[in-house]
Parts: sequence; structure tokens; C-alpha cells
Amino acid sequence: MTDLTINTDLARTILTGFIRTEITRAGFKRAVLGLSGGIDSTLSCFLTAEALGAENVLVVRMPYRSSSPDSLSDAQMVIDRLGVQALTIPITDMVDPLLAQIPAENQVRRGNVMARMRMIILYDQSEAFKGLVVGTGNKTEILLGYTTLYGDAACALNPLGDLYKTQVRQLARAMGVPESIINKPPSADLWAGQTDEGELGFTYAEVDRLLYLLVDQRYSPDDCIQAGFEPRFVQEAVRRIRKYHYKRLMPPIAKLSNRTIGYDFLYLRDWGT
Repeated sequence: MTDLTINTDLARTILTGFIRTEITRAGFKRAVLGLSGGIDSTLSCFLTAEALGAENVLVVRMPYRSSSPDSLSDAQMVIDRLGVQALTIPITDMVDPLLAQIPAENQVRRGNVMARMRMIILYDQSEAFKGLVVGTGNKTEILLGYTTLYGDAACALNPLGDLYKTQVRQLARAMGVPESIINKPPSADLWAGQTDEGELGFTYAEVDRLLYLLVDQRYSPDDCIQAGFEPRFVQEAVRRIRKYHYKRLMPPIAKLSNRTIGYDFLYLRDWGT
């Protein structure tokens, strides 16, 4: 009923083909991505290097002074393993003037500043390297709104967006991602001691099973409760899916003309390719 097992060979073929197709149809041959040393960015890096060739992939490490040292060392392990091109651009001096105006206890605001600065750097390197930015967000994060809009959510294409965190782990293991990266607690590394599951209040393993029923199997909230999930847990998941739907959409445009972008004028990405 909640079997999240995927065919990793097929997923690998589809996702590397997706990366190659979407980048080349846009007229590019290269890609840029932020490499944190976590499982999501590492898997995106493995897939992109396989799709385009390591020499056509630039990864950027962007530590803040409170970032975990393990993030840098784990990212370096990936760089060495794959042979991709790499830069390290610290963000401390860039964000500190703005962080000085934000109360220390407001960790969300401060974390958002860091996430958006990292995306500024990635898009600058996108122009310099002449490659598109590849996203690293998974389906669980996207559904729950656990992303920073115009921060880590910003990208030109996202190979992981239809994989739950549980499935990311499966594919990462099948592709040879180091076990130390697969097994470490997921974290956006936005402040010392921060973890995804600590901030969300539940584990990825728990919520993935619930989201699979709600989204993929179209269960109603009552159906999920009858299946054994705690009512408050179901209500919180549904609340987050509804509340953060705006993060999953392009900004809506007020309609005035006969052909409005996003409504009547829908330009297909594959026209002319």
C-alpha cells in the first residue's frame, strides 16, 4: 500500500536523459549546481556528471562561518570521486551586513538570506560557466514547502523533484554515493545544529509514506487516518501541502488580454527541437 520502492536502473536512465535533453534543447552543454555535501545535491551531481560528462559540470561550495566542516569535506569527497569542476565561494562577508539587521533569534529569516545569496552566486556562475543551474530539491520538500522561494527552490531544471526522500536514498545507494553521505542526518546547514527532521517535527520515512498515499494514491485525509496515521500528523501534512502550494507555481499574472502568458499563451519547451 505504501511501497516506495523504485526501479533504480530505470530511474537513472530517465533522469540522466532528462538532464541531457533539457539542457541541450535550451542550447547549452554545461551545468552548475550547489554542492552541500548532503544526499540531494550529491545525487544531482552524480546524475548530472553521468548525463553531461564531469568536465561539463561545475559544482560550487558556499559555506557560511557556522557551516559544518563535514559539509565541505563530504562535498570534496564527491568532487574527487567524480572529477567535476569545482569552486568554493564563502558567503560570510556577503550576508553578514544584512544579517546584522535581523535579530539572532529569527533563524528562518537569516536562513533565507543565506539560501538566496547562494542562489545569486549559482546564477552568476551559470553565466560565467555558460551552464544551466540544476536543482537539488526532492518531492518531499517541494510538497511540504520546505524550501526557500528564490533560494534553493530556484533552478532551470530539477531531476529530483519527483523522488521522495526515501527514493532519493535508494537511487543514491544504487549509483554509488558514499554511505557516509546517505546516512548522515539531512540538513540545510543554515545554522548550527539545524536538521530537516528536527525542524519539520517528523521523519522523512514517516511523512513519505503519508504523502505517497495523499498525493500518488489520492487518499483522502480520512482514508489516511483509517490506514493508521495519527490525525494530527495527517492534518499537518495536508495543511503544509495547501499552504505552500504558491511555492510550486510560477507567479500568477492578472488576465487583461486575449492571450495571457500562462493561460492562453502556453509556449511548449520542445517547439523547434
